[in-house]
Amino acid sequence: MGYVAVKGGTKAIDASIKRLKYERLKDNEMLEVRTILSSMRGMVDRVMSESSLYSPFLAALAIKQAEGNMEEAVFLMRAHRSTLPRLYYSQIAESESMLVERRISASFKDIPGGQLLGASRDYTHRLLDFDLLFESVVENQRWIEEYKKDFERIETADDLAYFPKVVDYLRDEGLFKKYEPDNTPPADVTKKSLQFPSSRSARLQVLTRGQTGTVTSLGYASLRGYGQVHPTVGELRVGSIPIYVEHPNEVEKDEADNFYIGEIKITEVESFVPVTVKNESNEDELEFEIGYGVCYGQNETKAIAMSILDQCLEHPDSNFPTHDEEFVLLHVDSVESTGFISHLKLPHYVTFQSILDSIRQVKKEVQQDEN
Repeated sequence: MGYVAVKGGTKAIDASIKRLKYERLKDNEMLEVRTILSSMRGMVDRVMSESSLYSPFLAALAIKQAEGNMEEAVFLMRAHRSTLPRLYYSQIAESESMLVERRISASFKDIPGGQLLGASRDYTHRLLDFDLLFESVVENQRWIEEYKKDFERIETADDLAYFPKVVDYLRDEGLFKKYEPDNTPPADVTKKSLQFPSSRSARLQVLTRGQTGTVTSLGYASLRGYGQVHPTVGELRVGSIPIYVEHPNEVEKDEADNFYIGEIKITEVESFVPVTVKNESNEDELEFEIGYGVCYGQNETKAIAMSILDQCLEHPDSNFPTHDEEFVLLHVDSVESTGFISHLKLPHYVTFQSILDSIRQVKKEVQQDEN
């Protein structure tokens, strides 16, 4: 592939950048970062997940700078992330310690601890709400005060929403296999290029960083028949989990010395996938496997699709693209895919002229033969 260095375009580039700023400001409206933070939670969560940088404020700033262009916002966040020092790796974050805001199961009506619907659009009518055109700060504050009155009570430790994992009860019944903990340090795909065959930790990292639409589409493709994986959501939970780091100066490691540095909001999904296996008598037997998905913020569709692809990639099959880790993992990244497609806008004068010369030569030879 040939490229040509373009000279003399500095003034034109400066003018283009000024025009970009003009397009954002020309209507004399300014979107505050705090407004994006409070009213565009879904977009903020997606940008954080795809950029693998947990900072709602910076994600909102990137959205403002990118004028709502998701790929550009993620690009900005990834670029900023690359400038940050890597000081620590956190301790393993156990999702059992999640302070749950939402928890549902499509597999069981009654689950230990109960189902908690939380905040979700799943139960709303998908109709345009024209009342939003006329909402006011005063009316919104009045509604919030009325809403808070429903929850005016003294909270005790019993009110904390910690829930057991559904799959643990099924393991106790012998319906799922129990595995010894694998304490192998996880791969870090941001520090080392992805290698094939990849480890599960690497696959999960790439999937959770993947573009939401692409991960969803590939999960959907598997459901439709390109791999024929049809799971049931065993448990979906949304909430905050605490993050700890080791004491940097302690020689003898003790969990009691770990430092709490904050919490992050995540969506976690464990899908139950029926599979047919051979038992000891070499007879077909039905078992369940678990597909796992997790991502920053509340992004349930992506986490479910990720759990589907996780199970698909655990069973490589060249007949189905959704079971091909190279196909899946190299095409879900928004920055990689957007960047490579956008590079087509760069000058390709040499290659295109070469092709034109070849076509002209062929046509010239054909005309000579005809004459």
